[in-house]
Amino acid sequence: MTAPREQIADSLSSYGLDRPRAECIGGNLQADLSVGQLLQLSRAAQAYRQNDSDPSRLGLDDLLRVSSQLKDPAIPIAIAKASGRCGIVPTGFTALLGVVRG
Repeated sequence: MTAPREQIADSLSSYGLDRPRAECIGGNLQADLSVGQLLQLSRAAQAYRQNDSDPSRLGLDDLLRVSSQLKDPAIPIAIAKASGRCGIVPTGFTALLGVVRG
């Protein structure tokens, strides 16, 4: 049985994220989220990709967008934190900071 961090890393790598960052995010998400939360995120990401013009790609911005539509605010927070810890700044997050800072 594959660990959740490996499954996350495999998925993110298949969506185009380089392997070291995918593994970093996978490890962080496994540490910060429960298995139930990870399953929610996975189902939401799969549903999002079905409606995408390029379902083979799911960027970090897309993942944040998908996670923000879930009823659990801990999930997008964990994604944003994992992104920062792994040296990735999502475009949407920087746009949000600009709005917050005014």
